[in-house]
Amino acid sequence: MTTNHLILDFSHVYCDEKIPKNDKVHWLDCSDITECDLYCSKRAEEEIRARIAPYGIHGIHFLDSGNYHYVTGIMTALIKQKFSLILLDHHTDMQKPMIEQMTSCGDWAGKVLKTNSWLQQLILIGPQESDILQIYREKEGLVSGAELQEKLITFSEEEIQSVEGENKISGIKRNLPVYISIDKDILDEEYSETNWSQGKMPLPVLERLLMPFLSGNILGIDICGECQQGIPLPQYLEAEKINGETNKELFDFLMHYCRNF
Repeated sequence: MTTNHLILDFSHVYCDEKIPKNDKVHWLDCSDITECDLYCSKRAEEEIRARIAPYGIHGIHFLDSGNYHYVTGIMTALIKQKFSLILLDHHTDMQKPMIEQMTSCGDWAGKVLKTNSWLQQLILIGPQESDILQIYREKEGLVSGAELQEKLITFSEEEIQSVEGENKISGIKRNLPVYISIDKDILDEEYSETNWSQGKMPLPVLERLLMPFLSGNILGIDICGECQQGIPLPQYLEAEKINGETNKELFDFLMHYCRNF
């Protein structure tokens, strides 16, 4: 299996960051693709898929800001074997769709859970307990009760900070290859500045949570959560510095511990 690391550059936010130097990192300029910011049209989805296809999904991929987190859905749609999706995010990304004909950064995970027949389990780590409970309260939401019960395991921000989450660990299927998706909005602002509300997790804790999954068969990993465009220049430069350092730390960490990269 060929390993290719990708940078999907939708907003040129990575131009001001220290991108890891690696001869297998391919920079894909996606800034010319329209109908893809926050919401992704079918046409844009097909174009993004076409640009990813020559490289495959086996590697570490930077997806720009959280506005483009739905690209994880495009990536995992290329998987043609049973797998688990490990999603580390401050938000559930399982909201009821606002526009049925388009996928958004707020509903993509629910659509993957509902429509991807190869997905056996979605491990959601990091949202607040109140947001996770909202998934189950949405009787007419995106995901049915059966799908939630059979495939979804959640670890709330509150559970991570306590021992309650340990009881759920036994429910994780260990014999499946995994795809890992990381939204840096799970991190405290000391480690990342994103364009969405953020959690309070330190980077070392995120790395500790990732460790149990990295020794297995990793199909691919993506990272999103860059900063807001159009903010004042001093704030932007500071955000780029913080995000660039965290991106490099995560890249080096994942390259070190992923056995099949």
